[in-house]
Amino acid sequence: MEVTRKNYKDCLNTVYSAIEEADFLAIDGEFSGISDGPNASALTNGLDTPEERYTKLKKHSMDFLLFQFGLCTFKYDQTKSKYITKTFNFYIFPKPFNRTSPDIKFICQSSSIDFLASQGFDFNKVFCHGIPYLNQEEEAQLREQTEERRNQHANGVGTPSYISPSSSKGPAHIPEEHKDFINRVVEKVEALFANSEKTLDLEPCTGFQRKLIYQTLNWKFPKGLHVETIETEKKERYIQISKVDEEERKRREQQKLEKEQEELNDAVGFSRVIHAISKSGKLVVGHNMLLDVMHTIHQFYCPLPELLHFVMVFSFLFPLRLLDTKLMASTQPFKELITYTSLAELEKQLKESPFKPPQVETAEGFLSYNTAQEQLHEAGYDAYITGLCFISMANYLGSFLTPPKAYISARSKLIEPFFNKDHVLYVTFPKEWKTSDLYQLFSAFGKT
Repeated sequence: MEVTRKNYKDCLNTVYSAIEEADFLAIDGEFSGISDGPNASALTNGLDTPEERYTKLKKHSMDFLLFQFGLCTFKYDQTKSKYITKTFNFYIFPKPFNRTSPDIKFICQSSSIDFLASQGFDFNKVFCHGIPYLNQEEEAQLREQTEERRNQHANGVGTPSYISPSSSKGPAHIPEEHKDFINRVVEKVEALFANSEKTLDLEPCTGFQRKLIYQTLNWKFPKGLHVETIETEKKERYIQISKVDEEERKRREQQKLEKEQEELNDAVGFSRVIHAISKSGKLVVGHNMLLDVMHTIHQFYCPLPELLHFVMVFSFLFPLRLLDTKLMASTQPFKELITYTSLAELEKQLKESPFKPPQVETAEGFLSYNTAQEQLHEAGYDAYITGLCFISMANYLGSFLTPPKAYISARSKLIEPFFNKDHVLYVTFPKEWKTSDLYQLFSAFGKT
């Protein structure tokens, strides 16, 4: 299911339901780039300590944008002895909520954009219809600003939307160059009172002119006007003036408050999906997923802290329920059976003996994938085959049981050794040594 800003609100309950009923979730992200410094393949290496790898990615990768997020939910159907899948492709873009909301800057890497374009990636869905988002700090700030504006209006401070006798404070000072403009507005309002029309739309004007209009109408017409600034799709702002009584005024003020709340919830946007994944406590599976997790935290929760605090944030969001299929495939008992651990190659190898391809079925109304026709680098498809890889490896563990089991649940204790844990070997060695010396030293113990 493709999800953009156009259908996001309609799809949200479907997403929540899919997460809630799932046995496990698989995720993947597509980015506007990978590295703003070293070549992507040289950005990290197998001998980096966790702190070194994290620091490199934090320094060179976080100014790019995660603009497509793939989520595939897997629910095991006991009666059919197969998994039912629901795949979502979310297109994400940090569209500003209003003039005071964050105006996000990000960079693109030409090779990444060129590669995604060659794979048929639809950038229009990102930039024209991408789902907005706010991290927790940005959301808190905007809610505070919104509440402050409400309080100001309630106390008669700031720009009123309703003209009443109690708020009249005398004529505004109008600069000479704006007097003709304001006089024409006053004439139009006087004509509105004299005819049967209910509303008057003024021409778009500057912010300073709108301020003068509010101040002048507040003084000159102390009763029965509702004045509101409206923004068009082309970002033009104009003033709409309506004749109202007290009851109508209250109704419109309530509508305005509800609209502000709805717009703010819309601005939180895709972050609500990430919150739902975190709160679900479900196993989350990814492939070579450190970058996906770092971007997810950086964009939708908080700017990345130093490694120690990152581990704390990470543990809070995904407590012991994260599994990397690349790491799993590189660990016993799989490392001697699997030659290549890139996602595409891993998926192919796990169809061959001693592994078995999992039995899956696509839920009605959702994207159905055929792995024979690869759609790699579409985030939803990559999440889907990541889930398939996990199922094949999990079920293989069942062959070690007595009697053997063909199906191993995502909740099985057999899976727990592969959850996110640190398996790190620290080595000291003479400064004259080279990387090749270390590879040679440990070559007898398997692949690095």
